Amino acid sequence: MTTSSSRPGGAQPATPPAGKPMAGTYSRFIPREELGDFAAWSPDSLHGALDAAPPAAPAAAEPAAAAADAQALIGAARSAGYQDGYRDGLVALDSFKQSFATQMTARIGQLVEAFDRQIGALEQAMAQAVARSAVQLARRVVRAELRAHPQQVAEAAQQAVNAVLLSARHIRVLVHPDDHALVAEGAAEALAARGARLLAHDDIERGGCVVESDLGQIDARIESRWRLAAAVLGSELPWADGNDGNDGGDDGAGAR
Repeated sequence: MTTSSSRPGGAQPATPPAGKPMAGTYSRFIPREELGDFAAWSPDSLHGALDAAPPAAPAAAEPAAAAADAQALIGAARSAGYQDGYRDGLVALDSFKQSFATQMTARIGQLVEAFDRQIGALEQAMAQAVARSAVQLARRVVRAELRAHPQQVAEAAQQAVNAVLLSARHIRVLVHPDDHALVAEGAAEALAARGARLLAHDDIERGGCVVESDLGQIDARIESRWRLAAAVLGSELPWADGNDGNDGGDDGAGAR
């Protein structure tokens, strides 16, 4: 007796009798523990396997793409690092140049200031040396002139007497004993006009005199006149110190 099958495409195969397997059919029962990973089969499994097989090829290209991306990232990082380092280097170089310029400017300013001080001190020392030399030379010239022309003491005495006020009385002119005759001869008219007395005094150096009166005293000694003349030149060199050559001998020869 045949029965219609609910499955399309033909009749359902006959069921073999009980206890007798069908010829050519694998009838061994496989225990579950002998089975590995498995999944239920369906007609679509084969189609899905065929469709899923081709994408396996791009998997081999993924490492190369990842390597290229990594290389690109390394290159970008290297370029960024170079740019940052170059920029930082320029900033550091500019800062160094500014600091160096500031230090050099300050150092050069200190050197110029020290040089100016040294030049100023040198000029002052040179000026003092020149002035001292000039004063020493002038002192020698005056001493030589007094020795050569001792009669000039008469002119000095005459000028000192004429400087006394007209109202002065009891005028006395004190000179060195060796100059007494020279003054008496050369300034006789001036002494007589003022009624002055000429006196010799050992404390008066040759070439000078002192005029005394009831109104005061006029110091016309060589030392006093020399001190005034040297002060005009900014010098305090004394008339007789014996420190410039033969001044010591000059003092003895010219003053006594």
